[in-house]
Amino acid sequence: MKEFIKTDKAAQPVGPYNQAVKVNGMLYVSGQIPLNPANGELVKGDVREQTRMVMENMKGILEAAGMSMGNVVKCSIFITNMLDFPKINEVYASYFEGEPPARETIQVGALPKFVDVEISCIAAE
Repeated sequence: MKEFIKTDKAAQPVGPYNQAVKVNGMLYVSGQIPLNPANGELVKGDVREQTRMVMENMKGILEAAGMSMGNVVKCSIFITNMLDFPKINEVYASYFEGEPPARETIQVGALPKFVDVEISCIAAE
């Protein structure tokens, strides 16, 4: 049975998808971009601030599903400029205590709303 996770503590979807879907103790969080859930505006400029907003959105969705960052087993990071990799890592790492989850980082030509970073994750109870 699928449970669709929806919260106002994270950016609302910009297309036909849900923030997350929970199935058999696994949570699949859709890609998050740096949209501020409080006002719906994009966080622009510094990729560190964009990454922070993305991670806060992800954290809000996890919490709405009764989980935390400690439940994350895998992340996928999409960036438009591999030169931003160290800056994104700096912020990303600060959200995980102990061992971080598995992940991949992929440079892409463009992302929704032309942001610089998008992150999705899979979490387990």
